[in-house]
Amino acid sequence: MSSELAAWLRRQREDRGWTRTELARQLIRAARARGDTSMPGADNISHNIYRWERGAVAPAERYKLLYCGAFGIPFSQFGTAPPPGMVDSGPVVAAASAYRGLPSPCSAPPDGGASAIRREVLMAAHEGSEHAEQVERRGIGEATLEQFHADTASLAVQYLTGETFASFTEMRRVRNRILEALGRRQWPRDAAELYLLAGALSALMAAAAVNLGYPQAAAELTRAGWAYAAIIDHRPLMARLRLCAAYAAYWSGHPEQSADLARSGLGFLPDGQTAAQLHLFGGLDAARRGDAASARQAIAAARDARDREHHDELLEIGGEFGFSRATQAYYAGFLLAEAARGSEQGPEAADELEQAIALYAVGPGPGEQHSHRCRMLAHTDLAIARLRVGALDAAIAALEPVLALPPGERTAVQGRRLSVLRAELARPVYRGSAQARGLDEQLTGFAPAELGRLP
Repeated sequence: MSSELAAWLRRQREDRGWTRTELARQLIRAARARGDTSMPGADNISHNIYRWERGAVAPAERYKLLYCGAFGIPFSQFGTAPPPGMVDSGPVVAAASAYRGLPSPCSAPPDGGASAIRREVLMAAHEGSEHAEQVERRGIGEATLEQFHADTASLAVQYLTGETFASFTEMRRVRNRILEALGRRQWPRDAAELYLLAGALSALMAAAAVNLGYPQAAAELTRAGWAYAAIIDHRPLMARLRLCAAYAAYWSGHPEQSADLARSGLGFLPDGQTAAQLHLFGGLDAARRGDAASARQAIAAARDARDREHHDELLEIGGEFGFSRATQAYYAGFLLAEAARGSEQGPEAADELEQAIALYAVGPGPGEQHSHRCRMLAHTDLAIARLRVGALDAAIAALEPVLALPPGERTAVQGRRLSVLRAELARPVYRGSAQARGLDEQLTGFAPAELGRLP
């Protein structure tokens, strides 16, 4: 295609003050006037116009006829003469130079200087208009964005009571749809919302991965979520992901690393429910070393953090992103039980765990949602605490709802705690006990085979 024809096409469009999109619409109208209803969309035609005006390729005869219809000229004048009523201001050397970022007035022909300047000003305006038109196109609709948010909130709630693997697969489906949307051009505010939801789902998936027995995969999911949180500098999400990383590290057998991660999370969010969880995880390493005083300090700090009111977008999502008072009592009992290990602190741990179970039995408080998974762990740890003080009957009673769990609701973390319980049953005090032997047999096949194994 000749550069003269390309310049002519562009000049005629500019002299009419049309953007490429508007010219595409005019060509479509001209086609319809001729009875041609097979035209592609305006976006595709705009792309072709861009190529024609750069001289990459010549328009086909069909489009030459449509150009003539849009310009209102006979076919004999296509590409050779200006249409009636228009002034031929010469080749668009100046416009082309300006498009490449070069100064244009000095290159305009002397006899057409005013017209060339007019074209430059109009072209600058048209280019800005075309760019704005592209930018205004949202890569996602409001309804889809709302659906992603609703799906994430639903999954955060579903995870508290549903089957872990089923929840995980649905989280993955929604997350992948969000990542696909992020691959398209998005408005900044839409992209920020999508990154938040992708990070939130990464946190949910990390928690589920630990409970499925794959803490290393959980750590990888947490790192992905961190990338999304860092892009939007969302500190509550960063704190949540530090909590997820601490959870994964603890159940990977690295309590010291878990405590460090939890403490670093408090630097992003010192107040509220997530901060309370971070304090509790921060005290687990000391508790495992038998430091009951540090465990109590962590429990007290968690209560203080919760009392300092805080609201953020993750708490608005709810579900797993909340932290009910019942679950906080369970974690406090767990810390004390880890610190006790059969010492005189055992009754203190049992009291906290009994309080947690009582709160679960009453039901969620205002704005709360209960985790069935944590409720069953509270029953398990209460049974462990009772076994440590020789109360076998009470331990069996505490464990009844756990043993009734269907396979899909049994988790690797639950299996890990039950292995601790079985170790207690193996102590000399329970040898020869038919009750202890019967309970141990019931626990043998508790965890479904498809779950991964925690260290």
